[in-house]
Amino acid sequence: MFLIATLMACLIGLAAAINSGVVFQPVLAVATLVLALTMHAAVNIINDYFDALNGTDAINHERLYPFTGGSRFIQNGVMTLKRTAYLAYALLFTSVLGGLILTYYVNLGLLVLGMVGVLIGWAYSATPFRLNSRGLGEFCVFLGLVVGADYVQRQIFSLVPISAGVPYALLVTSLLYINQFPDRHADMASGKRTLVVRLKSEHAVWVYLVVMLMALVWLFGSVYMSTFPTSVMLSAMPLFFSLHAFYVLHQFSEKPAQLLPAIKSTLASMFSHALLLTIILLWNAS
Repeated sequence: MFLIATLMACLIGLAAAINSGVVFQPVLAVATLVLALTMHAAVNIINDYFDALNGTDAINHERLYPFTGGSRFIQNGVMTLKRTAYLAYALLFTSVLGGLILTYYVNLGLLVLGMVGVLIGWAYSATPFRLNSRGLGEFCVFLGLVVGADYVQRQIFSLVPISAGVPYALLVTSLLYINQFPDRHADMASGKRTLVVRLKSEHAVWVYLVVMLMALVWLFGSVYMSTFPTSVMLSAMPLFFSLHAFYVLHQFSEKPAQLLPAIKSTLASMFSHALLLTIILLWNAS
C-alpha cells in the first residue's frame, strides 16, 4: 500500500515538469517509476530487517495491521533474517544499477540526486544513522522523489518541483508520524527514539497538526507567489481529512487500537491531495 505513496510523488514530479512546458518523455517516466518503486521496496525491507535486529517488531503487540509494525515476514517465519537482508540489498543494488543506466540517458545531475536518495533511504533504518529513530528522514525522501521525477523529464534542476512537492512530502510525513503512535511502546522498549517517543503524548499530538498546517501554508504561499495558478488551492480540500485525523488522535493518542480511523483519514488526505494536484498541474500545463 505504501508503494502508492512513491507512485504519487513521482506523478507530482512528472506533472510539475509538464506544467512547465517540458516535452513529456514516457519511456523515461516509466523507468523513473520502476526505479522509485524498487528503491521504496528496498527501504521497506531494510526497515523490517533492522527492526527485527533491534527487536522492535517482535514486541510490538499494539500494531495496526497493515499500517504499522512492519510486515512481520520475519516474525511469522515467512522469511529468515538472512534472506530478508539478501532481498533488501538485492533490490537496493538493482535500483542503483538502474539509476546509473538512467543517468547515462539523462545527465550526471541525476547521479547526485540518486546518490543522496540511496543514502537517505538506507540510513533511514540502518545503523549507525537510524534516521527514523531520530525523527528525521521522511520529509527528505518523498520530496526527493518529486524532484527526481521532474529532473528526469526537465534534465535541469528547478524550484518548481520543490514548490509542488513540499505539501505532499509534509502529508507523507504526517502519515509516518501518526503511525508512530501505535508503535510507541514497542519503540520505547527497544530504544528506538522516534519523535513520538521523545515527546510527551499530550505534546506529540500537536506536532501532527503543525505539519498539516505547514502543508496548507505552503500551498497558499505557492499561489500567492504566482508559482502555480489559484486552482492549485483546490488540492488543499483533502486536508479536511487531516483535521478529522487530528481530532481522533487528540482523543485517543494513548489508545492505539482506536487510531485506525485517524490513519485512514491521513491516507485519504495524502492521496487525494496528490491526485488533485497532479490533475490540476496537468490541466494548466503550458
